[in-house]
Amino acid sequence: MNSIEKGKKGEREFAAKMRGYGYDTRRGQQYNGADGSADVVGLPHVHCEIKRTERLNLYDSMTQAIHDARPGELPVVFHRKNNSEWLAVMRLADWAELFKEWESGQ
Repeated sequence: MNSIEKGKKGEREFAAKMRGYGYDTRRGQQYNGADGSADVVGLPHVHCEIKRTERLNLYDSMTQAIHDARPGELPVVFHRKNNSEWLAVMRLADWAELFKEWESGQ
């Protein structure tokens, strides 16, 4: 499978996974194809950068997510390699803000 097809398959897989959590998600590129659009749309206020690869350059991926995120969107890299679970990667400052909001709601 070439990398483009693997990427599309990963985006579909991630969107399906998030639908299992109750979010109305779908691949972003298949609908608008615009440069800089999120790989998966439907998570409010989140720019989803999906990476389905064995070796990930994390900082390059995060730079891409930050660059492509629209104002008010949280850039997050979602990654999975073969035989592993999905991971969500974000900047520490963004995580701290989310945790602060979660903690205040407890």
